[in-house]
Amino acid sequence: MTQRSDAETYEGRVLGVMQEHHKRTSREYGSRAGADKPDLAEVAKRFDRDYWDGERKFGYGGYEDDGRWEKIASKLADIYRLKPGDSVLDIGCGKGFLLAHLLKATPGLKVCGVDISKYAICHSTPVVSSYLVNSTAMAADLAPGAFDLVVSINTLHNLRVDELFLTLGKINQLSRGRSYICVESYRNEVEKWNLMRWQLTCESFYTPEEWKWIFRHTGYQGDFEFIFFE
Repeated sequence: MTQRSDAETYEGRVLGVMQEHHKRTSREYGSRAGADKPDLAEVAKRFDRDYWDGERKFGYGGYEDDGRWEKIASKLADIYRLKPGDSVLDIGCGKGFLLAHLLKATPGLKVCGVDISKYAICHSTPVVSSYLVNSTAMAADLAPGAFDLVVSINTLHNLRVDELFLTLGKINQLSRGRSYICVESYRNEVEKWNLMRWQLTCESFYTPEEWKWIFRHTGYQGDFEFIFFE
């Protein structure tokens, strides 16, 4: 793992791929802030049917291809100028909706996805189901430098700090130089409180400055984005 000094400037770009969807999503923060919050989190962290397709209090409340991923895939294809033959890895791919739309946006793309949820992989969209693996990025049998683009959206903040450092290092190894990650963050006490009330599976709660410190100390130089709970 490459170590960088605090004085060095982080080199990745701050992107806005997820902002439109994140800000349009309605959230009732108080609905997850009751005394039963620990019980809800225990259920959510199984990442089974309850988390994906059960009641909203356990997670997504029904995780469907509702149009958001088509727009996100289009943005990523444009930003990274994806072309037929390029290979893309999605860490935390869920049901594979993003990869399916990347294939639609760029026919001939080579895609791969990993997710720890067996339920999500088993209920993935048929277009990419054969390219998805029930695994973590660390455990998956993936060759170094195998991917032209590695993405991870709303996943890495679910890792403990030791797992986070290792996985960011793994992204560096797997990517040929291009990567994009999106993680939850907070800039003030209101956003921190909203994040704490809403989240069910997060293990890493950091400000943007703290995230960038982690990026520097893992050698991560790819692009990134923070989402906030305003």
